[in-house]
Amino acid sequence: MKNTPRPISKATAIRQNLSRFLPFALLRLLGLFVTVVIGVYLTILIANMGGKVDELRLLQIRTTVGEQVRADPAFFDMPVAERDDIIESRVTLEVKRRRLDQPFVARSIDYLLAAVRLDLGRSEEMHSDSGAREVSAIILERLPATLLLFGTANLAVFFSAIFFALRLSRRYGSWMDRAVIALAPTSAAPAWFFGIFLILVFAFLTPILPAGGMVHVPPPEGRVAWGLSVAQHMVLPLAAMFFSSIFISIYSWRTFFLIHSSEDYVEMARAKGLPGRLIEQRYVLRPALSPIITSFALMLIGLWSGAIILEQVFNWPGLGSLLFRAIGHRDTPMIIGSVVIFAYLLAITVFLLDILYAILDPRVRIQGGRS
Repeated sequence: MKNTPRPISKATAIRQNLSRFLPFALLRLLGLFVTVVIGVYLTILIANMGGKVDELRLLQIRTTVGEQVRADPAFFDMPVAERDDIIESRVTLEVKRRRLDQPFVARSIDYLLAAVRLDLGRSEEMHSDSGAREVSAIILERLPATLLLFGTANLAVFFSAIFFALRLSRRYGSWMDRAVIALAPTSAAPAWFFGIFLILVFAFLTPILPAGGMVHVPPPEGRVAWGLSVAQHMVLPLAAMFFSSIFISIYSWRTFFLIHSSEDYVEMARAKGLPGRLIEQRYVLRPALSPIITSFALMLIGLWSGAIILEQVFNWPGLGSLLFRAIGHRDTPMIIGSVVIFAYLLAITVFLLDILYAILDPRVRIQGGRS
């Protein structure tokens, strides 16, 4: 007589699943953290141009301190030699304060450790008139504008593309399907390219919309008036981003849904006479849920960075234009701060997606700490 296996209790099953999942999660987190550290360090090397930017800072410190001392009336009657000694002492103090007297390798490690701890430092190059400001405060100040514009545009593109792609997958070969295929190559042009033409047509030839900015100058009083002004300024950049992405997105998702629609289990569902919407929900959308969630999550992360050229074209006060100015001013703390936060958000998203895959897709199994 064969021994039948004993049923496993629910508590035992949970402990077994945790024992398999925890090593996988820890290894995955470690791998993502190492990737973030490498990416941030490469950014530090590039942003500092291998130490050249720090050499320029030394010259800038010497010039600034010299101008301050020579413009101070207290030093007008002082001999030149004594005044030069004061300049040199102040330059030395400032260099030590910024740790620019150390080798670049040591400074780069300090920059890396501070960035990993999210100690983003202060931006001095871009705010010399008003004094140095915390990088995190500057980023949080610009973040709402970028999230508003790019969040609205990307969400509109994402959900519109999935909706129309499902319709086209049911109407393969129709005139709408052929039109989308014909218009898909237009997405090769970036959003700022469409933006230039939209500004030319709707802001100059027929001036019905503002050419740039986020709100009228001076800003209108009252929340309603201010909100209407922002909405009016968003029309052209939204349209530029929408038209630059919508057709290729519809085409990509339509092809993806067509592949799933041709599976045997979908044909079996059609043979059983199930309604078309039920087939889409159970047999097309459900297997495609993992890539849909992946695309949606990565889209949300992409909102953080904004688009440098598009924000410059429309003079939109977001993170893209901020990063453009930071690169132009060689503002290393601002560049590194933007990259660090983006890297952390991307790593967290990838980790959460790994967990969601294991939950949503029954084909994903974690064995011995590996998926």
